[in-house]
Amino acid sequence: MTVFAVIMLNAGLMGAETYHGLAESHHQALQALEECCLTLFTLEMLLRLGSYADRPKAFFRDPWNIFDLLIVASAFVPLLRENTTVLRLLRLARVLRTARFLPHLRILLVAVGRSLPGTASFLFVGALVLYVYAMVGWVCFAESDPQHFGSIGRAGLTLFLLTTLDGLTDAVRAGLQISRLSILYYASYALLASFVLVNVLIGVVLNSLDEAREMEAEEARARKRAQDPGGPAEEVRDRIVAARLALDALEASLDDAPSAAAGERRLEPAGHSG
Repeated sequence: MTVFAVIMLNAGLMGAETYHGLAESHHQALQALEECCLTLFTLEMLLRLGSYADRPKAFFRDPWNIFDLLIVASAFVPLLRENTTVLRLLRLARVLRTARFLPHLRILLVAVGRSLPGTASFLFVGALVLYVYAMVGWVCFAESDPQHFGSIGRAGLTLFLLTTLDGLTDAVRAGLQISRLSILYYASYALLASFVLVNVLIGVVLNSLDEAREMEAEEARARKRAQDPGGPAEEVRDRIVAARLALDALEASLDDAPSAAAGERRLEPAGHSG
């Protein structure tokens, strides 16, 4: 919680520096607080490295450990410290460290990373559809509407903005003034680009989100087994012992059954004679 609070403080300091008057009047205070945050981040990283002193390879198996180490260590690289823009971007990356303390945010980031291959395929298909419709729009509307379809670049930009359906009504009205058949052009593009392709992208992300949740749950189970390695084994061992006791009791009852039956047969004649 302390590290999380320091990360939030660092993010607030970055926001305060965007106000020119505040940054000039409190420059030394902001700089001192930034140095304090960096010192606390460094101490936290040293403590974490120390906790892995007996197993250093395990530290680098966790991608979040590597990410945190690179972010903190980059503040001490001479070339990066001298570049104000790069240093601010690196400081901004510290905010992403909050994902370490927020499981849901961590799952979301993992899902985004796992969806990148599917997203790349989606972008290729989307770019192909955009290019085909841009060429058709240039052929049909270049002379009548050069502002939006005067070139392949203008047509592509117009259609890209229409993907969100923002301004589609104005575009359809302008197209109807040129030709009534333009409604087919805009309707087919809106159906294909705004509904089909976008829903496919959402499906890819949701599928990756489910996979990320399963990975997070598996890691949690692995950490639990690591903290209590004898727990599952003890449970299995207890079940085996209970099963053996049940079998012993069953065998004993089966051994006692013939002897009891023989005793009853020996007692029957005496009973009849009496």
